[in-house]
Amino acid sequence: MDTRRAALSLLVDRAHYEHVTLAIARATTSVWIATANVKQLMVEAPIGTRDRARGRYVPILDTIQSLCDRGVSVRLLHGAPPSRPFREELRARRERLAPPRFQMRLCPRVHMKLIAIDGALLYLGSANFTGAGLGAKGDGRRNFELGIATDDEWMLDAAQARFETIWRGGECGACRMRRECPKPLDTLAR
Repeated sequence: MDTRRAALSLLVDRAHYEHVTLAIARATTSVWIATANVKQLMVEAPIGTRDRARGRYVPILDTIQSLCDRGVSVRLLHGAPPSRPFREELRARRERLAPPRFQMRLCPRVHMKLIAIDGALLYLGSANFTGAGLGAKGDGRRNFELGIATDDEWMLDAAQARFETIWRGGECGACRMRRECPKPLDTLAR
């Protein structure tokens, strides 16, 4: 284990939404997400829209679709099948949320929670990619979450290297859960 000093911000509960979820919308090149669970995640409608004026919330897939439309690459590495509402929303957008801009991969061993935005902001913590973890839920409904955010280059490089190794199937050869895995990542086309 390497140790070093790095500047970190502690994120508690709603701060996850304010500092991570909203930062996703500002991405310019890439968003890498690793999570154990993927569920419908609602966010405040964009500023200047009728939905925002009416206080409505929209699926995070609106944000992701907008990112992909702008050429941002989004990768979602998850440990369990997404919830039915998320899958339905994704199916409705399958023409615009498609490789190479949007990719999802399932690995049953993924339990880490990581979000790397543009290789410049890193989130590590307890929050899954769900409404209760990162969404715009009220204080009385959201999960109790703790995490850190940093722009430390060493931490970003190390976390993204770990993500990339798993994404490419670098752990599949020695995995003892390979028989249970629906699509081992080392068998997917790069």
